[in-house]
This record gives sequence, structure tokens and C-alpha cells, in this order.
Amino acid sequence: MEESKFTVILAAVKFSVRVLATDDSSAEERKEMNSPRREDFQKYESYPSTPPIWFVDSDDPSLTGVLERLEEVRRGSTLLLQQLKRLICDLCRLYNLPQHPDVEMLDQPLPSGHHTHDRKLGTTDEVTSEEEEEEDMGEDIDLEHYEMKEEPVEGKKSEDDGIEKENLAILEKIRKTQRQDHLNVSAHSGAVSGSVQASDRLMKELREIYRSQSYKNGIYSVELLNDSLYDWHIKLRTVDPDSALHSDLQVLKEKEGMDYILLNFSYKDNFPFDPPFVRVVSPVLSGGYVLGGGALCMELLTKQGWSSAYSIESVIMQINATLVKGKARVQFGANKNQYNLARAQQSYKSLVQIHEKNGWYTPPKEDG
Repeated sequence: MEESKFTVILAAVKFSVRVLATDDSSAEERKEMNSPRREDFQKYESYPSTPPIWFVDSDDPSLTGVLERLEEVRRGSTLLLQQLKRLICDLCRLYNLPQHPDVEMLDQPLPSGHHTHDRKLGTTDEVTSEEEEEEDMGEDIDLEHYEMKEEPVEGKKSEDDGIEKENLAILEKIRKTQRQDHLNVSAHSGAVSGSVQASDRLMKELREIYRSQSYKNGIYSVELLNDSLYDWHIKLRTVDPDSALHSDLQVLKEKEGMDYILLNFSYKDNFPFDPPFVRVVSPVLSGGYVLGGGALCMELLTKQGWSSAYSIESVIMQINATLVKGKARVQFGANKNQYNLARAQQSYKSLVQIHEKNGWYTPPKEDG
């Protein structure tokens, strides 16, 4: 994945925006910064059809709220510029600063050199023509002015827009289950499983997954075990077609009728401030930074490397890329019982202890 870096300096707050490296097995590339905040931006090769994903290395709810509102901006090939404009305007409002005079420059048409650069990066002619069409629209394109005022209620999209009916039914079933659990707890003065904060965030994550193109395109699928919002099965159905892992999955389909990698995501009550625990359930893999029991050697999945603003979809896509980068291979004929929760938790615990002491290795840029 190509790495891009942008820096926006706003008053005393410095934001570094970048694309995560595909190899998060050891660590995403980090640089020490003398700044109170750092924003991270992840863009996949399918941009702009797949929207960028933003992160902030802070648990400040006001900052994570700013990033969550960026999801409301969905505007074709100039999406990044419009999200950047929204980010600057919302931060000015958050810190009671006047709107920066240059922010309107982000609405100006892109220079012709930008199109040439996009072609070199493999951007399709369709995207280029979309940009030209937007430029021809002139002032009509600037429909969203992110000034110091709230968006009208009628202008806000429904939280269920873009979600298929069967998935809406799942969300509604979860809502009813949660409501009933709370009623039962109130009647018996007990304690409900999970927390309001974690449940709300997980519902939001699930809703965004159901809305995402990666999910709709079948790159992965999601199943809630026993309808539990805190226990997910993720099936990685599409990996890099040029990888050995892809070939192995084709053979696995012929032999066992299974052509996916099954992951388990489990969440605690303090999610999103702690990462989910992720392990491979099947098939048994070698390489790919998969440890004993199926645990994953990724800093992203430890408290040290986790941020509460990370989306679950970005974690899924990062795991997908890491397995390929680490040259994961299916171990045909291996004992399937070697992958279990207890072994995975022990491997993860040992991993954390080692890296807390020795740190994480960041590979050179030429290695990806």
C-alpha cells in the first residue's frame, strides 16, 4: 500500500495524517512528535470508491467525535479535500478559534497535474472524468459549507441509509435483545452484561460495516455468535489474488469446501478504550504473524498500539493485509485442535510482555 503523509498545522495543535503501512505485524510506522494530538488517515488503493479512514491517538471524546462526523462527508474524488475542510472547521469551532482564511481554497478545482499523478498511480479514467465533471459544475459543487453552525436536521442522513434489509433486521433484533436484557436486570436487580458505552460503539461499528463497500463486495463477512454484540466471527473471503495464501484457499475449498479464514473478535466492557481480542479460528496457518493458538502478533491489537478511534473495519482490512505480507500459508492436514481460546490468550500475554520490554520492530520502508 502506498504511504502518503499530510501535515496540517492549526494554531498550537499539530496533526499528522498518514496511511498505515500494510505490515502492522511489528508496528505501524511511528515518529515521535512534539504535539498534543495526532490524526491518522488510512486510504486503500480503491480510493475514492472506498472512503478514507481517520484515526486520532487520543481518548478525548470531543476529538473522536470530530472524526466520526467526517463520515458524513461523501463527495466523490474530492472527498479527502472536503473531509480536510470539515476537519479544520470543526477543530476551529472546538477550540474557539476563528475559521482559517485559507480553508475555502480547498474548494478550488484541482490543478491539471493532479490528474497526471493519479494516472501514474493507476486511478481509473472514470475517477478523472468524475473530477472534471465536478469542476464543470462550478459553484454548484460547494453544497456543504462547514461553518460555525450546526447542520440542519433535515440535511442529516438516516443512520440506516445504505444498509440491506436483512442486516437492518439483525440490528433491530440486537436492539430488542439489549432492551429486554436491561428490563430483566431491572426486575431482578442484577448486572447486565456489557456496558452502555461499549454496546453503543459496537452497534455503530456494525452499522458502518453493513454500510461499507468492502463488506458489500464480499471481502469479508460478519456473524454475531449467539446474537452477542460482544462476540463476532469474521470470515476473510478475499485476499490478494497474487498471494500464495489465495492459492491455498482455493485448494482448501476443493478439499474441505471452505475458502475463507475464520477470525474471532471478542470485546470487553471497556471497548473501545481497549482493543478487541482477535484470534484465527481456522484454518491452521503458518507465517502471517500467527502465533500459537491462533493469536496475532500485531501491535495494533495491543493496548500499546490501539486507539479508541480505530474502526473495526480498518482492523479487519489491516489483518487481511498483514497475513499476506507475512506470507501466511494454510497448513493442510494440521491438527485443528491446536487453535483454541486458552492457547491464544497465553500466546498473546507472552507477546505483550516481550514487546513491552523490548519494543516493536519497524521494518524498513522498502520492505513495505
